[in-house]
Amino acid sequence: MHRRISKENLMATQPKKEHPALAAMRKSGATKVKVAVSDIDGILRGKYLHRDKFFGAADSGFGFCDVVFGWDAHDNCYDNTTVTGWQHGFPDALARLDLNTHRQVPWDNNVNFFLGEFVNADGSPFPVCPRQTLKRVLKRAGKLGVQAMTGMEFEWFNFVETPQSWAEKRGVAPTPLTPGMFGYSLLRMADNQPFFNALMDDMLAFGVPLEGLHTETGPGVYEAAIAFSEALEQADRAILFKTGAREIGKRYGIMPSFMAKWNQQYPGCSGHLHQSLSDGKKNLFYDAKSPRSMSKLFESYLAGQVACLMEFAPMFWPTINSYKRLVDGFWAPVKPTWGLDNRTASFRVIAGSPKATRLETRCPGADVNPYLAAAALIAAGLHGVEKGLKLTAPPITGTNQGAENIARAPRSLIETTRNFRNSSIARDWLGDTFVDHFAATREWEWRQWQDAVTDWELKRYFEII
Repeated sequence: MHRRISKENLMATQPKKEHPALAAMRKSGATKVKVAVSDIDGILRGKYLHRDKFFGAADSGFGFCDVVFGWDAHDNCYDNTTVTGWQHGFPDALARLDLNTHRQVPWDNNVNFFLGEFVNADGSPFPVCPRQTLKRVLKRAGKLGVQAMTGMEFEWFNFVETPQSWAEKRGVAPTPLTPGMFGYSLLRMADNQPFFNALMDDMLAFGVPLEGLHTETGPGVYEAAIAFSEALEQADRAILFKTGAREIGKRYGIMPSFMAKWNQQYPGCSGHLHQSLSDGKKNLFYDAKSPRSMSKLFESYLAGQVACLMEFAPMFWPTINSYKRLVDGFWAPVKPTWGLDNRTASFRVIAGSPKATRLETRCPGADVNPYLAAAALIAAGLHGVEKGLKLTAPPITGTNQGAENIARAPRSLIETTRNFRNSSIARDWLGDTFVDHFAATREWEWRQWQDAVTDWELKRYFEII
């Protein structure tokens, strides 16, 4: 008598197929792996793992000190957080590697590299992990039957500095890579060809393809556009781009800075985010029957950003310096306005072909944590989709023509942080734990600024007051 084996039992007896990244690792014989996670400020914190440790980590995760969520960009521990802090003793949190992020680092002997995220002991998402925060928003997008597609652009200044030379200068007068205001300059590209070409070629080899790279207006400033992709992949690419540009720059004695506004005389550095929604086959923002080629879904998404984006503002203006970029008359928009292919608006609608129709949100600066900026913008847009908001505000024309009665954005981190902490929409999309923790970190940042004595104060008051 033959015993019948069910399909489920047969599958259970088959050896589990190994992830291609692990198979490649075993075949390569590599002795070490580089891993990294994002902290609250979008700084990658990482380490090397021995191959034996790595295979264990790939299976069950590994411990990573939770201080990465309990300190600021200069490793000063917060005194006002509850998720992590001195009161807990900074234990290990459980980090889980995303094997789909596997790539090799071409400027580090092609060492294998993986990004991670944090989980609770039961495997549920760690509530203040930036990557998990974006995934929370994207999961809700999936329940709406849409997939968020995004592309990030960064502007940043480059300087002929090293960490040692910059320390010796005590934070004053960095030397720009090139002089003058020379946007889209082939001549300035030729001034530093090895660095310029390395950004294009090494980033591509690193799995961060750039659609374009050019000089911008300002001494030593570049702009890069990262190839459009699914939103989580794009945020991974964006955070890797910022770190990768700095590491590549070290080969040439160049220090990139993604600070939002390093000098009052020059334009600030943006971190524009292009977005569209897909059903997996087509761009849901496009409608050939609409006079503007905008679908009703697109209009509701845009209406959501116009209506409530400022409630998420610390997530795309996260530093004291972010607000120095928001100067009337410069390129950075200062009001929640929208326009048709209008680069002076906060929300630039690019409507045309089925493939290219998208929204460019121009508010964020280059100093963003890409995971949190994407989470904020997509949540604001999807809020409009969920609520069926109508796009009632007309588009502006020219430079803020038609925006005379629209309130200006707040000018300080503490103002936007208070709005964020009190936002029911932010809490709905991001969770109470994240909102309270992130607000506390921004309040800490504001207090550090309040306690600082700056060179502006010395110049203004030292002699004559």
